[in-house]
Amino acid sequence: MGLASLFGDNVLAGKLADLVAWGRKYSLWPTPFATACCGIEYMSVMANRNDLGRFGAERQSFSPRQADMLIVIGTICLKAKPVLLKIWEQMPEPRWCISMGACASSGGMFDVYSVVQGVDDFIPVDVFVPGCPPRPEMLLHALVLLQEKIQGREGIGHESRMWVRREVQAEINREWAARQAEQTERLRAAGKTVVPVPGLEGPEGV
Repeated sequence: MGLASLFGDNVLAGKLADLVAWGRKYSLWPTPFATACCGIEYMSVMANRNDLGRFGAERQSFSPRQADMLIVIGTICLKAKPVLLKIWEQMPEPRWCISMGACASSGGMFDVYSVVQGVDDFIPVDVFVPGCPPRPEMLLHALVLLQEKIQGREGIGHESRMWVRREVQAEINREWAARQAEQTERLRAAGKTVVPVPGLEGPEGV
């Protein structure tokens, strides 16, 4: 005889992990990082026609330390890459990321050296939203997919995402170190004096 048969409809039995995940998926605190025209579509998501608050994500946080969902909106240039990475690293665990639009997901039409060809190059993205620009309904659908992922119905677990994040960060640090070494050699070849900065081992130290 289980609890459900003993107490009837007065008791809801389940796992504590499922209850915590249920609370997380309906209390997301998003922080938008908008740089281009997709930001206009994001504004309409917050308006009364679509109303992101119906999904429990109406509390916008412009402080990364008080947010758990990063929404990358628009084109990300190389100069903005360390800034966005710094914002991501300041967000507490557990945290999730949505890439909104073609430019944020793959660079879009800007196939040039100065534009990052997809934010998943340095941030683990949970849901990609295609389109140029995507409609507000597409972002709402992405939020629903993220909620299902948080609930544990699909996708990889949180521990696996932490491992992927560490691997991504290690690759970024190696790329950063190689670039700094190349620039140092170029400056020394030109006869300039190079003073190393202690403790600056990666872009997160900027």
